[in-house]
Amino acid sequence: MRLPYDIPAEFAAHAALSPEWAAYLQRLPRLADELTDEWRLTYDGEPTYGHAGLVLPVLTDEGRPGVLKIGFLHEDGAGEPVALQLWGGRGAVELWTADPRRGALLLERLGSDDLTSIDVLEACDVVGELYGLLHRPPSPRLTDLRELLGRWLEDVRTLPRDAVPSRFVEQALAAAPRLMADEPSAVIHGDLHYENVLSGVRRPWLVIDPKGFAGDPAYELGPMLWNRWPELGDDPGAGIRERFYALVDASDLEGRRCRDWVVVRSVVNVSWEHVAAAGRPLSDAQHEWITRCITTAKAMQDI
Repeated sequence: MRLPYDIPAEFAAHAALSPEWAAYLQRLPRLADELTDEWRLTYDGEPTYGHAGLVLPVLTDEGRPGVLKIGFLHEDGAGEPVALQLWGGRGAVELWTADPRRGALLLERLGSDDLTSIDVLEACDVVGELYGLLHRPPSPRLTDLRELLGRWLEDVRTLPRDAVPSRFVEQALAAAPRLMADEPSAVIHGDLHYENVLSGVRRPWLVIDPKGFAGDPAYELGPMLWNRWPELGDDPGAGIRERFYALVDASDLEGRRCRDWVVVRSVVNVSWEHVAAAGRPLSDAQHEWITRCITTAKAMQDI
């Protein structure tokens, strides 16, 4: 079946990012047609997209509404099908079929509402409850978060002195060995924020788009703190801590360990922006993001 829709222009513009992105986008319509034929799917609406993949509404040959997600193949996305398989729809979108070699997932179709549609602290309660459903025993097929952290800390150690207050760098480097000491205990989403939780039928809210790591459940909180930033108002530190405590209370995670991970992740985020700039001046958007991360690390000092 031939794809009857154009690839959204904003997603197609990713071709300028790299030759690999250009090649992926060039073959995407043909790949979509191959997959719908092989999996006996019918296109059922115009495509949407995320940061690294096209999402096509489809119907199965039994008439079940689903979505065909075809992702750009990259290291960060390798754990998604494994995590979804391990969750088995428990707190997350159901995975029906997968072809990791082609970056393809056939998933149940969820609603269009996400957690930005409800009060931020109510959303924190929802996510805190979801942590308990998602943090199941991991699989050796998932990347060990400690391996990733070891690489990330190398970038932290090369940060320019004026990139982030030195006390936060020192705090992150001191906390990391403690955080890396234990064996992975759970499947970790890795990027669980408000827009990665959609309304469902089986339960009110279901998680999508996991990174999929094996690691420490306390790793998860950061994205819930530095997203929905404008709602923090004139005292962002107080608002960040309010979200933090709501997440910890709803999940029974250990607060001190969660705090240390937030600081580590905040500092790592800053280092990634400096690596991405590759010696060029930081953009306004990068400065704004770095400010968020430093503010988040600062808010953790009173916990």
